[in-house]
Amino acid sequence: MRFAVIDLGTNTFHLLIVDRDGEEWRTVHRERIFVRLAEEGIHLIGPAAYERGLAAVEIFREHLIRFGIPPEGVPAFGTAALRTAANAPDFLREVQRRTGIVAEVIGGEREALLIYQGVRQAVPFPDHPVLVMDIGGGSVEFILADRSQVFWHRSFPVGVAVLYRQFHKKDPIAPGDIAAVEQFLDDTLVEFWAALAQYPTATLVGAAGAFDIIDHLLLDPATKPLLYGWIPASGFLPLYNHIINSSLLEREQMHQLSPERREMVVVGMILIRYVLERGGLKEIYTSVYSMKEGMLAEL
Repeated sequence: MRFAVIDLGTNTFHLLIVDRDGEEWRTVHRERIFVRLAEEGIHLIGPAAYERGLAAVEIFREHLIRFGIPPEGVPAFGTAALRTAANAPDFLREVQRRTGIVAEVIGGEREALLIYQGVRQAVPFPDHPVLVMDIGGGSVEFILADRSQVFWHRSFPVGVAVLYRQFHKKDPIAPGDIAAVEQFLDDTLVEFWAALAQYPTATLVGAAGAFDIIDHLLLDPATKPLLYGWIPASGFLPLYNHIINSSLLEREQMHQLSPERREMVVVGMILIRYVLERGGLKEIYTSVYSMKEGMLAEL
């Protein structure tokens, strides 16, 4: 049996097509298109981003037809930018008109649960609870859970597109801007820190966004497991310092850093270090799977 899912994220749109064989699935096609819906802010999709988003979904439609899947029945979920943009309903109507794909905007807590469903298929959870963290463009999802249950989960509007637009004013980023990011996070994540105090853990499981960069820059693909990676938290700091002190021009020379990550990676690094240090976390697992695979698990 063949299945497909579409993730309409704030920065990136994803298409995943798989064949199901018993309890296993095999990836048939995976596509990621950087659309940057929040280019002009999270409350309105600008004209250029609007057209990039529509063009991306039209490409997805072509792939679906090529692989024998009717576009009309494919689950497509929109997340942070499509939750907040005033013209998101118009965008989704135009998506349906052009492609037949009916996209559903999901809430942050539902997104968090889908992320958990995806991550736990990839990462060998330890015996104790973990903090799952998914860094998106418009939001960040935090899930406190073990392999069998979720204890607490929330979504906060502190994604890298939000932080970049609001705080990354100089190149390289200035110490004052880093302090402003941390103060903003202190003010916004009060509920998260209370939950972490209730369900303490030393293990961070990271999905998407800046955690992909840990995989690409710190881990050897020849030796790491296929679906996850692991480093001690202390192993993150050299990468953090390297990225945080770099200019955009210098990051453009980092060939392992994909072009769409080079602007916003700095605030992503700040976000990870902030959570590691304030939370007293000691180890990081990186997950190849995230929301898309959670959507497949539901299917």
